[in-house]
Amino acid sequence: MGSTVTFKVGDHAVYPGYGVGRVTAIETKEILGSKQTFYSIQILDTGMKVMIPRDNVATVGLRPIISKEEASRVVGILRESDVKIDNQTWNRRYREYMEKINTGSVFEIAEVLRDLFLLKVDKELSFGERRMLDKARSLLLEELTLATSQDELFQEQEVKAIFGVNL
Repeated sequence: MGSTVTFKVGDHAVYPGYGVGRVTAIETKEILGSKQTFYSIQILDTGMKVMIPRDNVATVGLRPIISKEEASRVVGILRESDVKIDNQTWNRRYREYMEKINTGSVFEIAEVLRDLFLLKVDKELSFGERRMLDKARSLLLEELTLATSQDELFQEQEVKAIFGVNL
């Protein structure tokens, strides 16, 4: 069964857990006697190259960059400051946040970033939580800057603060 999302060479695509990449090639290879078409994608942040079988796009969650409207929803999530942060142990929270990041949903990642940022105001984050905050921040920033202009993205102090931007 083929996937409904198709990409062309040069398109940006989001690979859950890894971030935004650019499709560098579409190649057909013969593996164990059957031909398969692969997207070769280079992850922008790390330079890592991945090959994803076109038939597995939906399975791995590869998706196009979000729309401008979705980007505004993400900024809205980041702006919320009256959220109740779960008072569970840090390792339980960490597991929950990791699951959200790995969904590849930009909205879930925004919630993780916002929650960790708000938590950081009240107490020292663990090493793992700090790394997760940085990962969520970089995953979101890259996609948001492709979906909107930086001027639009950083109009508000709260959003600048979350991304650590001094404009």
